[in-house]
Amino acid sequence: MTHVVTENCIKCKFTDCVDVCPVDCFREGPNFLVIDPQCIDCAVCIPECPANAIFAEEDVHQDQMKFIALNAELSPLFESISRSKGGLPDADAWLDVPDKLKHLER
Repeated sequence: MTHVVTENCIKCKFTDCVDVCPVDCFREGPNFLVIDPQCIDCAVCIPECPANAIFAEEDVHQDQMKFIALNAELSPLFESISRSKGGLPDADAWLDVPDKLKHLER
């Protein structure tokens, strides 16, 4: 896996990143996106994320390392998404809220 969606996506799920992915590697859960291991490391999704939740695997912050495994675990369970839908209705209120992992819906 070359890119990882981290905690700041939880309960925001902005999908701007999805439109620019050339290999459709995003997967959508109820309130979180993940990146499938088929990611080709193009990095075009990183600047598109309004929540600043996408990182190259080697740049994932120490406190977010668990999201590397979580993206790999959830990727086969979540449905593919290839077009943006907009964020969740209360996404702006959840943006930058810490410790959101307990709110992740599978």
